[in-house]
Amino acid sequence: MRIHGIVPPMVTPFAADEAVDEALLRAEVEYLISSAGVHGVAVGGSTGEGHALTTDELRQVVATACEVAAGRVPVIAGIIVDSTGQAIEKARALADLDVAALQVTPVHYLFRPSDEMMFEHFAKLAERAAQPVMIYNVVPWTYCSPALLDRMMREIDGLIGVKQSAGDLKLLADLLMTSADAGVIMSAVDALMYPSFALGAHGAIAAILTAVPELCVELWNLVQDGDHTAALDRHLKLLPIYNALEGDNMPANVKTALALQGRPAGVPRMPMPQSSPEQRAAIEAALLKAGVKLPAVSYA
Repeated sequence: MRIHGIVPPMVTPFAADEAVDEALLRAEVEYLISSAGVHGVAVGGSTGEGHALTTDELRQVVATACEVAAGRVPVIAGIIVDSTGQAIEKARALADLDVAALQVTPVHYLFRPSDEMMFEHFAKLAERAAQPVMIYNVVPWTYCSPALLDRMMREIDGLIGVKQSAGDLKLLADLLMTSADAGVIMSAVDALMYPSFALGAHGAIAAILTAVPELCVELWNLVQDGDHTAALDRHLKLLPIYNALEGDNMPANVKTALALQGRPAGVPRMPMPQSSPEQRAAIEAALLKAGVKLPAVSYA
């Protein structure tokens, strides 16, 4: 199934005891597909607090998303690890699931492997994984250059694309210029979805898509139709929302945005805090300014 367009990186709903709230997860998958009209869903990524999930929990959330999606849209599974062995172990745990791709970070602890070892890391993972692999290029001190990404997409069998993150539109533009024919290039430059799409990104996997999926689907469709005046209008609505969401506790802030819209999303996992009252007020104000309808009673 083709990966393209608006692919929200879902939050992982946790109950007060930090157990995965599967009922809320099921409801959100169905909402995104049936009501918001997204082109795919991603689970277990940064917005989904994938770094805090055990392998069993990751399998639980991926399996749940696949079951609810039921082949209507592709499901992407996040893998956030510190070694090649850990990546392979998690990939094997998902091997029998209907996953369109594994979204995998470079190692994210303090030390950076060389470009050759980064290449070997993804080559070995792609060789062992049952599903295609996408690089989640987000970790600042293990960031992969456009040249390295291009080489990996062209030379590693089973490596099908990149989620280009960390807020750098120039690097996204460079990658699209050199490598749009090498694989799927998805933008995670949340604040700049409009220019990402105008530059030719094949789609996006970014937290803003989860917070306000309808606006993002509208933006994607407008750019595809060449209506840049209306697309710029959507950008000007989205940017203040992202500015309100941004912070060290962004997954919690996205959960607050969902809850304000009547989509309960649980609490963040320790040690990350819930949204502060100031953050909640800023998110609510940005949503209202953008014309997002909020129910009289929210879950925030």
